[in-house]
This record gives sequence, C-alpha cells and structure tokens, in this order.
Amino acid sequence: MQEFFYKPLEDGTYCITGYTGDEAHVTIPDSYGRAPVTIIGDGVFSGHGEIESVHIPDTVTDMGEFIFDGCDKLTSLKLPRALSSLWGYTFVRCGIEEITLPDHLVTLPPFAFKDCKNLKKVVCGKGLKKVYAWAFGGCDNLTQFIHAPETQVSDQAFESKELNT
Repeated sequence: MQEFFYKPLEDGTYCITGYTGDEAHVTIPDSYGRAPVTIIGDGVFSGHGEIESVHIPDTVTDMGEFIFDGCDKLTSLKLPRALSSLWGYTFVRCGIEEITLPDHLVTLPPFAFKDCKNLKKVVCGKGLKKVYAWAFGGCDNLTQFIHAPETQVSDQAFESKELNT
C-alpha cells in the first residue's frame, strides 16, 4: 500500500512531503482534494531500495533534494513535462541508467545526479541553459550527454570525467 503526506502551499497547490509503502512501482497522485500536486519535497523516496519505477504526474513543476537517494533499483524515470526546477542532489545515488530532461527545465544544479554509478545517457531538453559544476560528479559510466549548442556546461560538471557532448 502506498501512502503520501501533503502540505498546502500558498498558491493553493500541494507539496508531497512524505511517503510510506513498499511497492516496486509507485504512482504519485496528480492532486490532493481538488488542488494539483506541484512539488515533490526533500527526501520523499530516500532509502526505498525496493522502488523500480515512479510515475510523476505532469502537474509537478519542482523536485526537491535527495528524493531518490539510495533507490538503486530505480533504473528509468520519465520526468514531467512541466518540470522547471530541480534542487541539488535530487537523484543522488540512485540506479537510474538513462534520463531525458524536459524542455521547461532551465538549469541543472550542482550534485543533481551525484554518484549515479549506472547513469549512461542524458538527453537535455531545449530549454536547458546551464549545467552547474558537479551535476554529474561520480557518474562513472556516463558516456552520452546530449544538449543544445547554446547550453552552458561547467568545466567541472562531470568532475574528473571527460565526456564528448
């Protein structure tokens, strides 16, 4: 059984602040009551090693820190189209292998994918303007990073790894 915990926001939407459950496949609700869920808060799925997939509704615009920390069975994830903000460490130490960043995401913060040892491919959306230092630090198997020519990528985005972008 999946249970989510919510916090109302000033704009009338909701933030998911917690999760309990032991399901391999998780579906985040798109609303609470009649109001949309727009934020997934810090650490919601942290330590849930049983999670293999998470369906995130397109109502989500912001994702907090350490959401998927330690979700090593989570190998793929489709991000919501409306996502415009990732906070640092969102995917740290998870098992994700490949990800496509949505067009509304403007920046990729430091440590967003830190130590994602299985990450091999990242496809950036058209709106990505900047990738900060250490966004992919410790992503030892990352071989493909596809982005628009105008995207500014920090020289330290991949830590010590050199990558053809």
